[in-house]
This record gives sequence, C-alpha cells and structure tokens, in this order.
Amino acid sequence: MTSSAFTTDRPDPIDYLDRLAVTDIGRAYKRRMLDELDVRAGQTVLDLGCGPGTDLGRLAAAVTATGTVIGVDREPAMVDAARARMAAQPVVDVRLGDVHDLALPERTADRARTDRVLQHVADPRRALGEIRRVLRPGGRLVMGEPDWETLTIDHPDGALTRAYTRHVADEVVRNAAIGRQLPRLAAGAGFTVPAVIPVTSVFRDARIADTFLGLERTTRRAVAAGYFTEEAAERWLDHLTRGPFLAAVTFYIVVAEA
Repeated sequence: MTSSAFTTDRPDPIDYLDRLAVTDIGRAYKRRMLDELDVRAGQTVLDLGCGPGTDLGRLAAAVTATGTVIGVDREPAMVDAARARMAAQPVVDVRLGDVHDLALPERTADRARTDRVLQHVADPRRALGEIRRVLRPGGRLVMGEPDWETLTIDHPDGALTRAYTRHVADEVVRNAAIGRQLPRLAAGAGFTVPAVIPVTSVFRDARIADTFLGLERTTRRAVAAGYFTEEAAERWLDHLTRGPFLAAVTFYIVVAEA
C-alpha cells in the first residue's frame, strides 16, 4: 500500500506547523483569527499552545512595545524553538505550561487565543475554565478548531469515504467534534459567544491535501484498526492519486468574551 503521491513518514512537529502556516489556507484563517482577536497596543495577550512561536511575532507587533505576549506550550521542544525565534522580541515571554492549569494569576490577560489546540487536550471544559479565570472582565478569547466529522473526500465508493472519516473521528483526533462543540463549552465556562465563523477548507490538489491530512499514513492506520481492508485501501488510494481530487473540512473560529 504505497503511493509516490503521498508522504508516508510522520512529519517533524515543528516542520509540520511551519509548513501549514505558510499555505494559503493557513495564512487566511490565521489572519481572520487575528482580526477577531482585536489586539490593542499595551494589552497582555496569551497564545496558549503557541508551538514553535509561529504567531508570536504578529501578536508582538499588535501589542507594540507597551504590551506583553505570553506564549505557553506543554512541549519542551516547542518552547525552546519559540524562545529562540522570539529572542529579539522583549515583549514576548514563552513559558512551559499546561492549558489545564495555567501558572497565571486571575484576571491577568486582555486577550487569549488557541489555534488547533483544544482538539488534542484531555479536558476541554477544564481548559476553558482556566482561560476564563485568567482573562480580565471584558477580555476576549478566540479559538480555531476543525470539526473532523465534517471531513469529506470524493470517491466513487462513498462507503470508503465514510469509513475514512469515521476512523479519523474515532481514532486519530482526541476531540474530533470540538469545532461544533466550542460555543456550548465556552458558554458553560462562563463566556458569552458573540460570533461563530465557519471556514470550509477545500482541497483540489491531492499533494496539498496530504500536507494537512497525511492521507496514506492515515489510511494505513485505518487498515490496522479494521476500518479498511487492504484491498479497499488500495482502491481508495489509487483513486486519490489519479484524481480528479476534492476534499473539504470545516474549521470554526469561535469568539468568546469574559
């Protein structure tokens, strides 16, 4: 089960995040998230799950020299990379930490953001409660998360698409439906939710889609988990490599206010 069209090695996490950030899709939704965050000069902004610092520079520019940006990530390698990248930015402070238990006083921040973080956490409710605790009254949280149950990939055999999406939602992503759940969960944590913005990413190039979806790697895992037979996986991948190709998934930007 191999195809020269798709990558088969698990990508380096930092390289993966960097590559996604410079795609047209990545740039577009990140720009929209920053617009909705509405950062002002002098504010304190939290980037929770900041990764290798992909967005810290933009936030630093928005708060200017009078503000503060605090990046938090639970992975030491991400924190090291972010600190190295932000070494020349005195307003940026990158910390090792956990969004479930933020080492910050109450009412510390004016703004906070999470970008594709809550789909992976153990307890989204607890994380949202912590973010609510550290935001000042009137503070704003902007979250961006996919809803993996909306993932669809065109194939002549629709049952294979349904099996693939079911595998991703059941086995690959911890909180696969978090995108649609965020407004309810945020309200439960004490936020008001003035805006929910759906962004549907459409892929017509299989190689670009593979950058986001890891098509062959995920198919191999689906076979191992019993969602595909080897024969079905061969038919699935063969069609995806020959095209025409179309895939789509809906991503939600959710604005919440303390």
